[in-house]
Amino acid sequence: MTTAAPPDADLLSALLRAGVGDVDDSGLARALYSSDGSLYRVLPRVVVRPRHPDEIEATLTVCREAGVPLTARGAGTSIAGNAVGPGVVVDTSRYLSRVHAIDAEARTATVDPGVVQAALQKAAAPHGLRFGPDPSTHNRCTIGGMIGNNACGSRALGYGRTADNVVGLDVVTGGGQRLSLGAEMAISAPPSGVLGELRALVDGELAAIRTELGRFGRQVSGYSLEHLLPERGFDVAKALVGSEGTLALVLGATVRLVTDAPYRGLVVLGYPSMADAADATPALLRHEPTACEGLDQRIVQRLRDVPAAVVPDLPRGDGWLIVELTGDTVAEIEARAKGVLADAGALDALVVTDPAEAAAIWRIREDGAGLAARTSDGRPAHAGWEDAAVPVERLGEYLRGFEELLGAHGLQGVPYGHFGDGCVHVRIDFPLGRGADRGRAAYRAFVTDAAALVARFGGSVSGEHGDGRARSELLSSMYSPHVLGLFERVKAVFDPEDVLNPGVLVRPARVEDDIRVAAAPRHTAGLALAHRHDGGDFSAAVHRCTGVGKCRADLQATGGVMCPSWPATREEKDTTRGRARVLQEMLAPGGPVRDWRSPEVHDALDLCLSCKGCSRDCPTGVDMATYKAEVLYQSHRHRIRPRSHYTLGRLPFWADLAARAPRLVNAVMTSRLGGRLARWGAGVDQRRGLPAFAPRTFRETWARRPVPDGAGPAVALWVDSFTDHFAPEVAEATAEVLAAAGYRVQVPPAEACCGLTWITTGQLDAARRTLARTVALLAPLADAGVPIVGVEPSCTAVLRGDALELVGGVGGGDMAERVAAGTRTLAELLRDTPGWTPPSLAGVEVVAQPHCHHAAVLGWTADERLLRDAGATVRRVGGCCGLAGNWGVERGHHEVSVAIAEHQLLPAVRNAGPDAVVLADGFSCRTQLDDLAGRRALHLAQLLATAR
Repeated sequence: MTTAAPPDADLLSALLRAGVGDVDDSGLARALYSSDGSLYRVLPRVVVRPRHPDEIEATLTVCREAGVPLTARGAGTSIAGNAVGPGVVVDTSRYLSRVHAIDAEARTATVDPGVVQAALQKAAAPHGLRFGPDPSTHNRCTIGGMIGNNACGSRALGYGRTADNVVGLDVVTGGGQRLSLGAEMAISAPPSGVLGELRALVDGELAAIRTELGRFGRQVSGYSLEHLLPERGFDVAKALVGSEGTLALVLGATVRLVTDAPYRGLVVLGYPSMADAADATPALLRHEPTACEGLDQRIVQRLRDVPAAVVPDLPRGDGWLIVELTGDTVAEIEARAKGVLADAGALDALVVTDPAEAAAIWRIREDGAGLAARTSDGRPAHAGWEDAAVPVERLGEYLRGFEELLGAHGLQGVPYGHFGDGCVHVRIDFPLGRGADRGRAAYRAFVTDAAALVARFGGSVSGEHGDGRARSELLSSMYSPHVLGLFERVKAVFDPEDVLNPGVLVRPARVEDDIRVAAAPRHTAGLALAHRHDGGDFSAAVHRCTGVGKCRADLQATGGVMCPSWPATREEKDTTRGRARVLQEMLAPGGPVRDWRSPEVHDALDLCLSCKGCSRDCPTGVDMATYKAEVLYQSHRHRIRPRSHYTLGRLPFWADLAARAPRLVNAVMTSRLGGRLARWGAGVDQRRGLPAFAPRTFRETWARRPVPDGAGPAVALWVDSFTDHFAPEVAEATAEVLAAAGYRVQVPPAEACCGLTWITTGQLDAARRTLARTVALLAPLADAGVPIVGVEPSCTAVLRGDALELVGGVGGGDMAERVAAGTRTLAELLRDTPGWTPPSLAGVEVVAQPHCHHAAVLGWTADERLLRDAGATVRRVGGCCGLAGNWGVERGHHEVSVAIAEHQLLPAVRNAGPDAVVLADGFSCRTQLDDLAGRRALHLAQLLATAR
């Protein structure tokens, strides 16, 4: 084996010559794959995305010959630093994502390693089957990653761990031997080769394996050699599960499928504390729940702090158990629930059999890793000591001891977890931002003490996420030196040259090495935005991303928005996480991304729609739209900007000019030559239509109206530039609905512009001046108790959000807060209006596309309730329309814009009945529908006005 690492160009060439097609050593790729869901940052040299299992083998061959480490990676949601490495990172999720076969009779599935768990569930569902293990990351984690970590999830009580559900594996060992492992291997092992060596090694260590390994279900730390015992049939496939890619690479897998009862229900139990909930858990297990999860009030409060989030009601208490029961009927679940209630000893309880209500409660638990990333006082909380487990009978004792340990170290944590299995997840506010050396030392001191605590209760430092870089060094707290030596000997059998994921499990890296956030410098100088939730620190803001990867999930099916470009491209750079990683690298010393103007930064941000979806859907509160605005500001400050910034970015200014001769402007833009020149000058794709300017703006019409009566409470109808110049009929309908509700409508002056187009193009100095004027104009109304009702959701959202970032730092903070508090959507105001009832919409089918900013910043719940109260049948479309203001019309974005629209919106509209009403409050959404579907959409105000 060659020991000297070759230059990256040589490594790249060697991989290409070996037939590996998708190989990338760019600064962008290295930044994207520098971290996973953990604290750790390790820059790879090359990223490989294999299209065929043979390419994995070829990559391993090149790495062995060159002496370059190889790290396997699925979705990169690993919390312990299992999926980062300094050599070649192999991403199986891009191409190796097929479910090859479902054998309903044998109840098995044959899959590629990069198959997302939820995709396997979807393929198995028509056969009445499912894959049992169900991690909280099920909508983005891969089966290969689950095999690597021996993932368990919430329903391990009912279905077991991944190891319990693996039937066979196709692998290549670190030494290059390809093995097909299955049930037949349990009969006998070949007398030579890797399996022969392994059999001989195990036969000499039976006593150590029997006494130290496999002591309870969640002992997943180290190698699971208990599966190699004679009484367990020498099951090598199961033994490789949880080896974290250090012994062999998974090329394919056959997994067991299980049947599922047709009905599920929840018993939600409230207790005085988490420890009290843990004490009650053992008595509930005799009722055979499929899941028994613990929640703490701190994590629920974190969800309540997320703007526009909907938090379901929970029973009285500060700690909860979520007990899931299954049955053939709802009545059977309700009968079993009575038994659970009798044994629970809870303060309060709730039995849930409605699937939608149950899903809302489960979402709290599934978002735990992200929600717990902030403490109650807003400080960042980190993984690292994340998923320790103890026997369930000792869980309450362990939690009390753990809380004492946190206090002794002056730390806070937000615990939750799989209480039925004795597994506790927690994020802790390690002082990693207070100086690299001090922070690392504090981290090491705590996890060392925590490992000793777990060992004292007979537990495991990892209960499901694996050991990785975070816990491999701590294995000495729970295993004897003899067993640790046995692990090294097993590693030598499979990977004698130590090519696969070095530094993990065997000869471990120190727990404090390569901690990403400990090396992150503060960045506060010269910023245009307040970044008020992060102490004005842009570095802290972008490090909100912990890598949990929810942005890689298909959230649109459940009404989510984040991240619309990911389903369209399936590229890591087009996830919120990928963009955050590149921005983190921009601020990190010695990385491949130099500064604000680096091409890697702008490549990663190019397909960010500034939709704000992540600000709500990301459980850690990442707001990529804000970060993008800051980047564009810093990049183009005092420099020539793209043409579209001068045209589309200053659209209100040009619209005011066009309003002087709208017919002439429209005639020019609709002519063949004039339209082409207008698009070219504005940086607009030639395939796009140009919206026509209204012959008369709303404000002109309003100025000529008869003076209204002075009766009724006042309301300020804030009309934005888009509505005023392109859709005055929407403002007219809004005024009509407000007047019919008994309000006296007044319209603030035209100078009250939100500056949105300046914000999205990073022209933040101009945006601040514009917004400061607007806030000053609207503040007296807010102070007088006059509601400010916005028409366009994106502009209304600016008053509720961006204004606080832009104006708050220049002396207008109090005014901006008051204006934000006084700004309402039409639905919010109407639903709070005493005596107002909506006109009947009985029999009306509504296909609703909430504007992204409406869903993310304002919340669409009031609109949905209003429509349902009126009798309408509502189908809410998830995701984004794909236009997003100027983004979708700009050159270079058209194909992705259309692909985004095709993901949810356009199919929903095509499948709607001919008489269905398409509802879209956003001007962008209506424009996209008109452009791509030829379908006229209505604003809520228009629908209500028509219904009257």
